[in-house]
Amino acid sequence: MDTFFIKAAQLILAFAILVIIHEFGHFLFARLFGVRVEKFYIFFNPWTQLFKWRPKKYYGFFGKTIKFKDKSGEAQGIATDSPQTAPSTATAENSAEKKDSFWGNTEYGIGWLPLGGYCKIAGMIDESMDTEQMKQPAQDWEFRSKPAWQRLLIMIAGVLFNFLLAIVIYAGIVYATGEKYVPLDQARLGMDYSGEARKIGFHNGDIPLLADGKPLTNPAEARMQIAQASEVTVQRGDKKVNIPIPENFIFLLDQEAKSDTAMIPLMTYRMPVEITQVVAGEGAAKAGIEKGDRILAIDAIPTPSLGEFFAILPGHDDGTVTLTIARTNGTATDTLHIPVQLSSNSKMGVGLETNPAVFFNFEEKHYTLLQSVPRGVSMGTERLVSYAKSMKMVFTKEGANSIGGFGSIGSIFPESWDWLAFWNIAAFLSVALAFMNILPIPALDGGHVMFLLYEVIFRRPPSEKFMERAQIVGMTLLILLLIYANGMDIVRLFK
Repeated sequence: MDTFFIKAAQLILAFAILVIIHEFGHFLFARLFGVRVEKFYIFFNPWTQLFKWRPKKYYGFFGKTIKFKDKSGEAQGIATDSPQTAPSTATAENSAEKKDSFWGNTEYGIGWLPLGGYCKIAGMIDESMDTEQMKQPAQDWEFRSKPAWQRLLIMIAGVLFNFLLAIVIYAGIVYATGEKYVPLDQARLGMDYSGEARKIGFHNGDIPLLADGKPLTNPAEARMQIAQASEVTVQRGDKKVNIPIPENFIFLLDQEAKSDTAMIPLMTYRMPVEITQVVAGEGAAKAGIEKGDRILAIDAIPTPSLGEFFAILPGHDDGTVTLTIARTNGTATDTLHIPVQLSSNSKMGVGLETNPAVFFNFEEKHYTLLQSVPRGVSMGTERLVSYAKSMKMVFTKEGANSIGGFGSIGSIFPESWDWLAFWNIAAFLSVALAFMNILPIPALDGGHVMFLLYEVIFRRPPSEKFMERAQIVGMTLLILLLIYANGMDIVRLFK
């Protein structure tokens, strides 16, 4: 249960940050062009809201409104408890306002339904479906009164800000931690591969060199490059081998990752089995195993890497195994055969080295503040291109079955709070949100952009009635997709 709440807290926090940044993009550009923003909400607020506030006018909790008083002690401002989808009462109020305050004409709030957020921009057909406002004469501070190029910038600002947020996060990560990894061509023992990878032709010990002819260097990026490639070239012994990658490989990996038996995310470094810790009182300590020993075999079965070690050891519950150990004494290395008593779950009480940089040549780079920016741009662009490529698979049978909702998104967060992992995931989700929002679907930013481009090309906007119907169709599709995605989470939960 604690794990569930930790994952849920990370999901909600990340989602709130992404929504705030996205909607602030719309807000900022709208205000820069003199368009009034009537509401700015984190999460949706059908029927009521957790909190609302309008500067110098009022604030409220759970639908209750408390008006601020002016210097004379009289309550001021016009407040409404109407739901998000009700006709706006702000038009009359705005027309009475003489001063166009940058922040003051907006109601800020927190909704109770954490499915997104919104800016209600005056004079625009959006999710509020405020058709009454659209029946009134257009005002110069309304969205519909502005040139098409300004409206276009207002619409793409949310997507732009999400992408910029990802760049800022990635730049911050490399500035704070730098980058350290073992280049794939320096992994002398090659890589260990997951079951699905071995099924399509990878062999443990292969060194991946190229994905569709492009060099593979950083394993963190190479995994996605391999999953999306048509062909991967590996070094196998003294020859190069080309491995064709099936189109549904990325979904096979996804299914494998969700299974209880998954041990490797596509591939991992093959590393010697070197002991870093011996637990007092356990079987290894009693047998005389020492820190720094390397396990070469279990019962004469070779264990050249951690992969073989973890595959052989299970199944020896409460049994005794003979370890072949390489122990270095100064310049000499002795080979020892030591019997070790295992526990009821086939454990011997040792810690093993899992950092490939201990065994192989590694690259380490630190970035100045100025250097981190172009690296952040590069990482953000790579994630965006990779995500866009993977979207084509959504329209396959495997893709439809792999769609997930908030449960699937929450599952990618770590079980314990890790700020580095949190920001990495938040940056990726920000890229994904930017891409999804720019799709030309009515009710998304991309839908509004599509209609604005139509207006620019044909020099006349679509009719308001068409826009209203398109908005309803788009919202219906998104709601159905939301139900389907979260329904798939529930189905997978009971499988």
